[in-house]
Amino acid sequence: MFDILEADVVVFQEIKIQRKDLSDDMVLVPGWDCYFSLPRHKKGYSGVVIYTRQSVCAPIRAEEGITGVCSLPNSSTSFLDLPAEQQIGGYPTPAQLSAYAVDAATLDSEGRCVILEFPAFVLVGVYSPANRDETRDDFRLAFLGVLDTRIRNLDAMGKRVFLTGDLNVSREELDASNAEASMRKQGLTRLDFISTPARRLFNQLLYEGKVSGERDEGRERPVMWDICRAFHPDRKGMFTCWEQKVNARPANCGARIDYVLCNVAMKDWFSDSNIQEGLMGSDHCPVYATLKDKIGVDGQQYDTLDLMNPPGMFVNGRRQRVYSTSLDLLPSSGRLIPEFSGRRNIRDMFSRSSSLLHSAGCSVPEAESVGFNYPATMEVGKGAAQMTSTIEITNPSPSTPSKKRRTREGATGTNLKRSKPSSALMAPESAVKGQRSLKGFFKANVNETPIYTKPGGEEIDKSPHDSTHTNGVNMPSHVLNGGNDSGASSSALESSPAKISDVVHDPVESMISWSKLFTKPIAPRCEGHDEPCISLLTKKPGMNLGRASIYVLELRRPFKDMPQQV
Repeated sequence: MFDILEADVVVFQEIKIQRKDLSDDMVLVPGWDCYFSLPRHKKGYSGVVIYTRQSVCAPIRAEEGITGVCSLPNSSTSFLDLPAEQQIGGYPTPAQLSAYAVDAATLDSEGRCVILEFPAFVLVGVYSPANRDETRDDFRLAFLGVLDTRIRNLDAMGKRVFLTGDLNVSREELDASNAEASMRKQGLTRLDFISTPARRLFNQLLYEGKVSGERDEGRERPVMWDICRAFHPDRKGMFTCWEQKVNARPANCGARIDYVLCNVAMKDWFSDSNIQEGLMGSDHCPVYATLKDKIGVDGQQYDTLDLMNPPGMFVNGRRQRVYSTSLDLLPSSGRLIPEFSGRRNIRDMFSRSSSLLHSAGCSVPEAESVGFNYPATMEVGKGAAQMTSTIEITNPSPSTPSKKRRTREGATGTNLKRSKPSSALMAPESAVKGQRSLKGFFKANVNETPIYTKPGGEEIDKSPHDSTHTNGVNMPSHVLNGGNDSGASSSALESSPAKISDVVHDPVESMISWSKLFTKPIAPRCEGHDEPCISLLTKKPGMNLGRASIYVLELRRPFKDMPQQV
């Protein structure tokens, strides 16, 4: 999945799983961290997860929910009650929450929001309630209203916000294929269409959002920028969701309800943003935004990698220290869920790490795959000295890989290997005894202990403790040690070839013995009737269930016909 998306931050919505359904492939993704928000009560419903690539970005804080009433795993202290330095902040006040008919605990009980804070910005990944029926209207409007309040509170604190996910709201007529038909059916004007409660609330959050009449109190100023629409202001048919029941995707009859939004102060940080409608596998398609490698903050230019990681991990785009699970893994990480804590994916054992810091010799593991519904994408552009980074905040799907990702540059292929003892390094390779391949099992052993001959004709069988190994040949020790008779012994070795031992493995016999290891044992024959017995398996529950064979004679004639044994 991640190889297809080529992203460094991936946000999935509507994953529809419970905690008991989490598996290694979802949590222990090599080279990635994950942060889940799962429904408390409804099974197989909603759910959001954010994946971050450890080699490129690492959040400094992580929270679940939009109201702050949730708490860290294994803790009863809500985010609202944590010390200020441990909070992301911007929580709605009781006065702000009182304007809605749904309480804070209920809003955050369905697993609809994960919030990560990086030094550069606060990333908010959401899955907003859909407009299914009137019974959920109060919950839907309360969720969108509290989300709007949280974003505005963060903006008032001076924090930059990046909002992404399935908001289940089409912004205007251009973002819905059935807008005109829907207006005719319901007898609505264009003004009425943009003034529906959810659409009006959403447009008041956006710059260039169409709002009819005076703005609501507290929403006088827009704060978010529609990144994808800014890159394609007049594009029609830029839809991200299609109705599967009527197979509406081939005809592109859909709606744009998945977004990548940012503070206006961040709008110049991005080099590209688009949808990936060609990626199949869901009723949604990915939406991505690509960060430049240099971004401006308060009039100064910074390398993006410096602001996507904890302070000091990157300086001027060059890694100063490796990612550490003891220092950089946050308490909300999925890797710390008790079922997965202290474990790792089996692929980690065979993966190789590439060096990201030449001067300090640091190495960081690379990442690979997983899959769910669909998210949003943010990319980090091509670093001048180091690598290409892609921070996608999109809605992905396992399908044909895009060519958006560029190859990493400037990274060496230095591998970390366990150093061998010096004695092992000095020992010749041929000195290691034993079968080195399966083919050797079927070959005769021609490297038996050689028999040497003295000049007088007497044979001497040199045992291993009397000889020294040189280039794989057993040589008499006095020949190698420079004894007085070294010359005579050398000439004797040249004139008398070594005699092969009489012990030789029969290839046919070896093959038969080898094949017996993987074949079913043949049932014995009855000594009386000379007929094969029947092989039965144990069916009684227990340790031998389906394993132990029992041989039973199938009697075809009476015992009196059995031949007498002598």
